[in-house]
Amino acid sequence: MRIRVAALFVALFAGWLWLDARAQTGGPIVSGAHRFQKVTDGVYYATSSGTMNVGANSPIILTDTEAFIIDSEITPAAARALVADMKAITSLPVRYVIDSHYHYDHAHGNQIFGPEVQVIGHENTRKRMLTNVLEQYTFLNSVEPIPARIESLKQRIAQEKDPQQKATLERQVASNAAYLEQVKETKVTPPNMTIDRRMTLYRGGREIQLFYFGRGHTDTDVVVYLPKERIVCSGDLMESLISYMGDAYVEDWIPTLERLKALDFDTVMPGHGVVFTGKTKITAFQAYLRDVYQQALAFKKQGLSAEDAAQKIDVTAHRTEFPNIRPVGIDAAGVRRIYQLADRPEPAQ
Repeated sequence: MRIRVAALFVALFAGWLWLDARAQTGGPIVSGAHRFQKVTDGVYYATSSGTMNVGANSPIILTDTEAFIIDSEITPAAARALVADMKAITSLPVRYVIDSHYHYDHAHGNQIFGPEVQVIGHENTRKRMLTNVLEQYTFLNSVEPIPARIESLKQRIAQEKDPQQKATLERQVASNAAYLEQVKETKVTPPNMTIDRRMTLYRGGREIQLFYFGRGHTDTDVVVYLPKERIVCSGDLMESLISYMGDAYVEDWIPTLERLKALDFDTVMPGHGVVFTGKTKITAFQAYLRDVYQQALAFKKQGLSAEDAAQKIDVTAHRTEFPNIRPVGIDAAGVRRIYQLADRPEPAQ
């Protein structure tokens, strides 16, 4: 899960106008608000077709008889748009939704699916979604800054002379306001089928394996594995970018990724970012996590606050693999989480 504070939801609804589905030679299919990248026959990677991706990406798996969606997106409206846009790639009904974890940008579309759809997630996903997820920092930080952001944008609009830039700012205001309205509709809907460690589904000619390898990005991370196709859908346990760490178990995350690497796969479809191949990036992210963890604990020992430590942590050595790393400093939410667990460890399950 990633909290994009500076421009969150600016373009989530920018592409919400219906476009005729179009296929590019060797390229994606764009339909409505979504872009569908074909990974292999019957397997697609759905992303927002706006100028930025603010919610989760959703792998789509088609069998002979039905469709699977991994992660139901950020709001009920986004989920409805995804289902409508999928008509560009299939006429099969959606019968399974898999929550890779409980975060709002992956699971707040669950409510649109009727009783004919099995929503599958880890046992902890169900437990967390039955509690106070709408009161957590992770969710609130996506919503609470928006009114101030809208006001700031309006002030910029009033001063802007360039008509094109002014129109861009006005679209940003509309997008932010639209998200606030969509949030009001959300009814947190937990999985109606849960797993503990492993589940295998044999549906319409496909074998689909689900694994929980342990704590990492959260304590709810489910990985979806297609052994024949040698594809893994990793959610936010492994992104192509640097993952949000505000609810993470950083010390556990490293061995959990080692268990992920033990699977026999060539292609990774992550919760955010882009599809990538091989395991090199996973190893690189493990090195990043070790570096962050060691530096954070060292600064804690020196008596620095989490916020001050976050500004000093230097992970620029990992920029080759993760170009989005800024010069010095990381998100303070991750450091606060490391400090929290250092002071109050949570027993392993």
